[in-house]
Amino acid sequence: MQNPICFFDSGIGGATILREVIKVLPNENYIYYADSINNPYGNKSKDELFKIVDNIVNKLLVYNPKLIICACNTATSMVLNDIRKKYPDITFVGTEPAIKVVHDYYKNEKSIVITTRGTGESERFKELFKTYKTIDCKLIEAPDLAELIENNNDTYDYLKKILKNNLDAEVVVLGCTHFPLAIKNLKRILPNATFIDGSKGISKRVKVLLNNNLNDKKGSIKVISSKNDVTDKVLSIIKDLTF
Repeated sequence: MQNPICFFDSGIGGATILREVIKVLPNENYIYYADSINNPYGNKSKDELFKIVDNIVNKLLVYNPKLIICACNTATSMVLNDIRKKYPDITFVGTEPAIKVVHDYYKNEKSIVITTRGTGESERFKELFKTYKTIDCKLIEAPDLAELIENNNDTYDYLKKILKNNLDAEVVVLGCTHFPLAIKNLKRILPNATFIDGSKGISKRVKVLLNNNLNDKKGSIKVISSKNDVTDKVLSIIKDLTF
């Protein structure tokens, strides 16, 4: 596989971003690293997570990637800056909760941002939340949601519990790449809300970065998993995920 675009996440969640990038750049080669064995990232310390991400990056560099997408809000907010310093010659694209979208387009609506604990408590997220927080915007941490999704467990009761005091939310920022995979239950609980994630913004960013370095023939997709074979899950998300 020649010069792929590489992705990594703590399992299947980052495939929600991969799907959007493929829509914009259908001819590229893609490698997706699903680090299921270390799921969830949201409950890891910064030092532990740096070692995990550093190990993955080393594995992906073997493929001589055009760029590497950190398809995880937690890893981006906690360790990506340090990873960039260690690998200054590699282009990394991070993933962050789309709080700015709320600030720019939904400033007067009741909004909530659902994140993992790692993202919600990171300095980077606190900076974003302070900079772009609107008048009526709340943070809700969902420390168990990514793991429930990764293990294909039902999320309805858990979501109903953590959202019970915010059923009037008009806008919901999904601050973890796993969370869009719970969209059916989220819509059951918050049927009138608008849901936002960062995948479309990332796809536009990748296209800009690779503007003069694009394939003109159909590429391929390779899925690598650290724990078990999640290839079918990832390919299903790419094919079927809709909002």
